[in-house]
Amino acid sequence: MGRAGTIARRTFLVGSVAVVGGVAFGAYVYKRPVKNPLEADLQPGEATFNPFVKVDAQGVTLITPRADVGQGAYSIQAHLLAEELDVDLAEVRIDPGMPSPAYYNSVVAAEGFPIAATSDSLMARTGRGAAEVAAKVLGLQLTGGSSTVPDMYDRLRHAGAVARETLLAAAARQTGLDRDQLSTDKGAVVLPDGMRLAYADLAATAAEIAPVQDVTLRDPSEWRALGKAHMRTDTVAKSTGTQLYGVDMWMEGMVHATTRTNPALGGGILGYDAGEAEKMRGVRAILPISSGFAVVADNTWRAFRAADAVKPDWGPSPYTGDSAAQFAAVAASLVADRQDSRFKDEGDVDSALESGEVLEAEYRIPYLAHAPLEPMSVVVHLADGVLDIWTGTQIPRFVQDGAAAVAGIEPDAVRVHVLMSGGSFGRRLEDDYVRQAVEIAVQMPDTPIKMVWTREEDMTHDFPRPLAIGRARGAVRDGQVAAYDLGIAAPSVAASSLGRLGQPVIGPDVAIVAGAWDQPYAIPDYRVTGYRVPPMVPVSSWRSVGASGNGFLHETFLDELCHAAGADPLEERLRLCWHATSRKVLEAVGDMSNWGSDLGTGRGRGVAFTLSFGVPVAEVVEVTQTERGLRIDKVFVAADVGRVLDPVNFEAQLSGGVIWGLGHAMNCELTYVDGAAQQNNFHAFEGMRLYQTPQITIRGLENGDRIRGIGEPGVPPAAPALGNAIFAATGQRIRELPFSKHVDFA
Repeated sequence: MGRAGTIARRTFLVGSVAVVGGVAFGAYVYKRPVKNPLEADLQPGEATFNPFVKVDAQGVTLITPRADVGQGAYSIQAHLLAEELDVDLAEVRIDPGMPSPAYYNSVVAAEGFPIAATSDSLMARTGRGAAEVAAKVLGLQLTGGSSTVPDMYDRLRHAGAVARETLLAAAARQTGLDRDQLSTDKGAVVLPDGMRLAYADLAATAAEIAPVQDVTLRDPSEWRALGKAHMRTDTVAKSTGTQLYGVDMWMEGMVHATTRTNPALGGGILGYDAGEAEKMRGVRAILPISSGFAVVADNTWRAFRAADAVKPDWGPSPYTGDSAAQFAAVAASLVADRQDSRFKDEGDVDSALESGEVLEAEYRIPYLAHAPLEPMSVVVHLADGVLDIWTGTQIPRFVQDGAAAVAGIEPDAVRVHVLMSGGSFGRRLEDDYVRQAVEIAVQMPDTPIKMVWTREEDMTHDFPRPLAIGRARGAVRDGQVAAYDLGIAAPSVAASSLGRLGQPVIGPDVAIVAGAWDQPYAIPDYRVTGYRVPPMVPVSSWRSVGASGNGFLHETFLDELCHAAGADPLEERLRLCWHATSRKVLEAVGDMSNWGSDLGTGRGRGVAFTLSFGVPVAEVVEVTQTERGLRIDKVFVAADVGRVLDPVNFEAQLSGGVIWGLGHAMNCELTYVDGAAQQNNFHAFEGMRLYQTPQITIRGLENGDRIRGIGEPGVPPAAPALGNAIFAATGQRIRELPFSKHVDFA
């Protein structure tokens, strides 16, 4: 990719103005076919029909370019291709491929626009179209925002169908039979007499044929795998401990490195004494890097030990460094001068709040670390002006650009080999650890270097979910919720993340109010305002991004209003909800949980609903007071993704989202002293324990008009449903996370 392309793609990301510009100049480019990156290395006898399928004498390779961070992305992409191509996944190779503009993501681009998922207005359709055009023109390859399935659903099935029809054409040419006499089955073309021609045996002929573009996708009623429960392609490897993750990468002649940077974020390093460390067994080198130092040794453990022996002289953090001061800065930002957005402004809120029973409340949510189980790791090798990178990443093209800048070479000279990740939750949308490793590689060329962070380095140098404060006012009349006014103040994820790319951000940040402004409630006087807090600790996307915290703010206050009105929380939500698909989700969770039945003394049931990433999700949590504290007994979840492609993975993703959301709401926060995070490992950042995990019941609905992803939407309703359940059981309304500051959990 040339430099101009790099600049253009980044420019798109910095704001809506750039997006509009991208659409304008890209209309012509958008209509051109996407260049197939597989053609660059095609050997004689190999055939490729599009960027997602390659066939050679050894068999079929399916390209699955969306990163797999544990959500089953490789598996679902392969199944979408295989459904139309008629191949058995056990017989094919699956490869994430190399970074390419061909693997752009148009759905995730739309998340940056203030477009309500429930809107089908001309403006909404135009905005989504603009996002798709810009993403394609600029080659935005990114995994996130539960976008893999909605973005790839049509493209991968079409790619599989094109490959199938081209192989059928090759078989017709090779046998002299008519195309209509042929069929396909499990990686072979079947002749009228039952004879089978393996796809691999047709590769050479297929390579001579222009791909057949006039294809018809199979009706879902004809699907063999999609829509049914099947084993994920990584199930066996992960169940037997043989799955290779980024941290398992090994190369002959490899050395091992780790790094340390200032715990007080942004403080830099004034100098260091490496005298003792240099004498330690196995240490090869101690090298300076930006804001810190690196230790290179003959194994990772010795690198860790030597890094502990280095005596650094850290500088002071330039950021607002203490949690109390950070929250004070957030509170001070809830003023007109800091207003960032007001995408929801219906009725006359100010007049509505001048009379009647008015409620006011303030809520707080803390910083949260991503804390993937697999800490950041990468293998880099710089030789002969070419840089190879092996790592688990959600942004391979940005890694390519960033590494090239550090190494002083062109992006085309950087090859990013994407590996399976042991979790991410948004952490692998950053490339800071790769840049550090490249700094080492520049100082040690011709040497494969494996760089691994300690857990402590990972958690204390995370770019966390931002803290936030929500101030709410509302009114009830005649037993109903009548007015709702919510102001949310938080630092901007977009400004922080893109700022690390050295780019400005234009326009409001939708993430500050996501999961609040776009909820399908017909409250007569209804307003949601976003306030941007001046930059403090650098932040980034965390699983379900803005909705992760805003679901708690919005749904807890709505629950308070329901109770103040004397209304049933579920019935009042149903009364207010104007969106038919969302109403059915609420009705389903009520049916599943036997809502309204008596749970008995010391028990409570709470409901919450959040529509995020286009997916309406309703959850009911049941809790019981015990002598040891509150026990979470059951969780009921109803969600609508338009079409469930894999019921087992659908349930797994929602269950994981619930456990993730509840665990963090119960116990987790990242606090700072002098700019340094105080929680550095799981003993101080403890999620839900196995014995605390409730019985979870999932129901998938298919009433939506568009297919959606499910990796993130299960998270936002979990915290408010738990908080509302605690109130129902104890009468205690908790407006601050984590809940463990106020109650004990059994």
